[in-house]
Amino acid sequence: MKLQIKGLPHQQKFLLSTANHTALIGGYGAGKTHAGVMKTIFKKLQYNGLDVAYYLPTYALIKDIALPKFSALLTEWGIKYKINKHDNTITTDYGKILLRNMSDPNKIVGYEVAYSLIDEADTLPKGKMADVFVRILGRNRLKLPNGEQNCVDTVSTPEGFGWLYEFFVKEETPNKNVIRAKTSNNPFLPENYVQILRETYTESQVNAYINGEFVNLNSSSVYKSYNRKVNRSHETVKAGEMLYVGLDFNITNMNAVIHVKRKGELHAVDEITKAYNTQDICDILKHRYENHKIIINPDSSGAARSTSGASDFTILRGNGFVVESFRKNPNVSERVNSVNLAFENGTYHVNDEACPVYAEALENQVYKNGYPDKTGGYDHVTEAAGYAVFRQLYGMKSQVL
Repeated sequence: MKLQIKGLPHQQKFLLSTANHTALIGGYGAGKTHAGVMKTIFKKLQYNGLDVAYYLPTYALIKDIALPKFSALLTEWGIKYKINKHDNTITTDYGKILLRNMSDPNKIVGYEVAYSLIDEADTLPKGKMADVFVRILGRNRLKLPNGEQNCVDTVSTPEGFGWLYEFFVKEETPNKNVIRAKTSNNPFLPENYVQILRETYTESQVNAYINGEFVNLNSSSVYKSYNRKVNRSHETVKAGEMLYVGLDFNITNMNAVIHVKRKGELHAVDEITKAYNTQDICDILKHRYENHKIIINPDSSGAARSTSGASDFTILRGNGFVVESFRKNPNVSERVNSVNLAFENGTYHVNDEACPVYAEALENQVYKNGYPDKTGGYDHVTEAAGYAVFRQLYGMKSQVL
């Protein structure tokens, strides 16, 4: 049958996407669920006689959201249907639409479908959603006509750096398509809806729940200016070039971020995490970068302290490295502000493939009692890099040892 399908621009893009996995990510009221229901019915018609599935986190959401929306749209499109509320199945002349909840991954068994749509994926914990997704993929295996690929799509509001971010941003591939939508993109909402939300939400909540952005929702993000995509670098180390290494000293947990300069801009291109001590860091650097001049920008306390007998600076110098350090560390706010400013100005970039631990730390470190939280494990590598950023991009007077 032919349908006259109307939708907002982002809904149309979602409906027409043929990627293996398409995500419509947006703020509250952006029309995500409507788009998901539309595409599920569209796929049901396209794969006449083959079942499709629509997933939500709970049975209550199936009852309160999915069933009414499917009923309304099927009626509008003139498609006859019957609802079996006992097993949450909608039967049409073209086959069945299975409505399934994701609260118990072990119950995603015993059926096969041609297409799957996941609604509000980010409301589940990241690990659980990853388990659910694998099981949904296993159900999504009916053979399609013309050799088409079985697709699993999702519509959701982002909830911090959860499963959606992990799967569609950190693990992006050409087979994945992300479509963004803001609450304000829906002209059919009440006139003051967005304004009411803005007056209620924190800045982070506004960015997530109105603008549909991935942000840290646990508390105030330390590196709020970092955006993995905007600040991404594809630079790598070139033969024989100068390297600038930010270094944080901690026995059994030494961290270093290696940088290069390109046209006056700084690029993080490698990392060393959880090395044992200063000599261990030296050995790793000499092994990886044998023919490079290396300048170390460390925690200035290393001039006096030791992780293995001699002072850390003495060890670095004894291994042939140049040490450029301030006589006193910049205070925490100066260091953090310098990194955020560099991201905002476009003078600092991170190769997140080469520095996965550092990139994740930038996204997840938060403030606790007014200071960067040291309990989450994200502080050491960000401090290490911060020393290099502050020295190389903003530092004027240093001590060369």
